[in-house]
Amino acid sequence: MPEPTPVPPLDGKIALVTGATRGIGKGIAIALAAAGATTYLTGRSTTSSDITDPISGTLADTQSAIKAAGGTCLICQVDHSNDTQVEQLFQRIKEEQNGQLDLLVNNVYGGVRAIRKQAGKPFWASEASLWDACNNVGLRSHYIASRCAAQLMVPRQQGLIITISSWGGLAPIFGVAYGTGKSACDRLAAEMAVELKPHNVTSISLWPGIVGTEHITEFVEQSNDDNPQMNMMRTKFNWESPLFVGRVIAALAAQPNTMLLSGKLQIAAELAKKYSVVDEKDNQPASMRSLKYLLQSVLPKLQEHTGLIPDIRIPWWILLLTILNAPKL
Repeated sequence: MPEPTPVPPLDGKIALVTGATRGIGKGIAIALAAAGATTYLTGRSTTSSDITDPISGTLADTQSAIKAAGGTCLICQVDHSNDTQVEQLFQRIKEEQNGQLDLLVNNVYGGVRAIRKQAGKPFWASEASLWDACNNVGLRSHYIASRCAAQLMVPRQQGLIITISSWGGLAPIFGVAYGTGKSACDRLAAEMAVELKPHNVTSISLWPGIVGTEHITEFVEQSNDDNPQMNMMRTKFNWESPLFVGRVIAALAAQPNTMLLSGKLQIAAELAKKYSVVDEKDNQPASMRSLKYLLQSVLPKLQEHTGLIPDIRIPWWILLLTILNAPKL
């Protein structure tokens, strides 16, 4: 693995991370702010008095972590299912930053509780509301936020919109509503890239690997589901941390010409390898479509010999067949 290099500074950049009270969003916000970007954070819970789920974090928690990392942030209590609140958020950024917004990270997602509640049920046995839970504050809210962001970025002829998606858009993992929404997020990013290209605004879809967020950790540990995909998720040796994903995004945002990537699906671990990004433990997780990840996932004993397996990509169709037909661990 190449020697890790410091994340280039983002001084003077204005960033917005949606859904930054916990999990991936929190890690992204910390990394961007630590790199020097003035970072706006959104979430529904400002302080502990707003929390309804014991796993949920707060904007105040993320703000404290950012201060500890030496960064600057502004917290914004926003319900992304409310278009008026979202529009007011972007109006605030426009007024406070003289119309400047360099980076939008579409991360907010409202389907976790519903997915956990309906886990193991086929779509016809699940509540119809599962679709809205997965794709309202998720796919739809990403579209609304991107629309508002583009109104600030296009006049300045620069900007980067990153939509957090998932390998669940490639293969079944959390059910029909989830997978369809993630696949649509990829399409959303690609379609936006076409219309934004003449205005020098980049749009990409980013796939983290399996990230050890609060909800994912508890979900995997408590799940009795014994399907191949869940078994692969239980293999924690190659989990990514929220801060790792954030550092990848910070490194990407610092690149001089992100338009070269616009409209293309990006894998967080592969960008990390390209930009020499490591996590807080100086690890660099392998891409989920690498031979190293695949072999160590299906043959756990190989995890003891990680340095002997080449970190090379495999074709998507082989990955898909492997996921669907992986033996149980």
